[in-house]
Amino acid sequence: MTSGAPFIRLDGLSDVPHALRGGVVAIGNFDGFHRGHQQVFAAARDMAKTKGVPAIVLTFEPHPRDVFAPNPFLFRLTYADQKAKLAEASGFDAIVVMEFSRDLAGVEATEFVSKFLIDALQVSGVVVGADFHFGKARAGTPDFLQQQGDERGFSVRICDMLEDEAKFVSSSRIREALGGGDVALANHLLGYHWTFSGEIVTGDKRGRELGYPTANMAVPATFSLAQGVYAVKIRIEGELFDGVAAFGKPMFDNTRPPFETFIFDFDRDIYGQTIEVALIAFIRGQLTFDGLDPLIAQMNADSETARITTAQARPLTELDAALGLVSGQ
Repeated sequence: MTSGAPFIRLDGLSDVPHALRGGVVAIGNFDGFHRGHQQVFAAARDMAKTKGVPAIVLTFEPHPRDVFAPNPFLFRLTYADQKAKLAEASGFDAIVVMEFSRDLAGVEATEFVSKFLIDALQVSGVVVGADFHFGKARAGTPDFLQQQGDERGFSVRICDMLEDEAKFVSSSRIREALGGGDVALANHLLGYHWTFSGEIVTGDKRGRELGYPTANMAVPATFSLAQGVYAVKIRIEGELFDGVAAFGKPMFDNTRPPFETFIFDFDRDIYGQTIEVALIAFIRGQLTFDGLDPLIAQMNADSETARITTAQARPLTELDAALGLVSGQ
């Protein structure tokens, strides 16, 4: 990141500040900002440092797969706000979030380069992953981009896809891990503890009746996390807390359940506020109980496990530490 300069988020390319023109741009959907993406980011930052220019992330919202589906269906790992936080924590100077639409998908690849990369951003360099394509009929291949760079005078770096245990690191693999309750694998592939945010809404207050008042977070219909109990870290208005969370209610109404978090040593009214939650560990899957007493006993045990687990949690990487939800102490 340029020394002393504030991080910039642009929604679209209609008014690019002069300070960002001539930069090096990492382009992609980047759902998750996972370790494979981070390889692209490192190459972009290195190129920008060599050239002495800003390092910029150019990404798209909503996800193209949702745009072309009848209805949104994709379990998203990172929406625009979280991408911006990750880009800043990763050391970039700015992020550009372009609206993805069928119209944008229909833009010829040559026009995309001319209109957005040359005219709007005046790029000096572009870095993409080997699987990135853009433009009408996905004609903007890595080879096409390299040719455009040669002809138009900007540097191009194509990064190979990253492998982990003989499999590619991908957003799909991380979604599968989260959907199967394998938080450890998901966090390993991400390179940080997976974090999501949402507004706190009024729940059915069953937790309060059981001695565990919870903050109930509304989640999208596409939220496909494995139902079960989790050890979590929470950020509320800049303050950090530990907690135990549950997703799914097998003993009650399990239709579109919220993500419910019991925040340790906390007693405030936070209805309507947006909080961030980082998954530290998967404690157990959902169970049904023969009455409330064994349910409460299990909740006590889960709470103790979560207290121990969150107290022992450490950042996985420098990026994880920069995000600030998991302390290095």
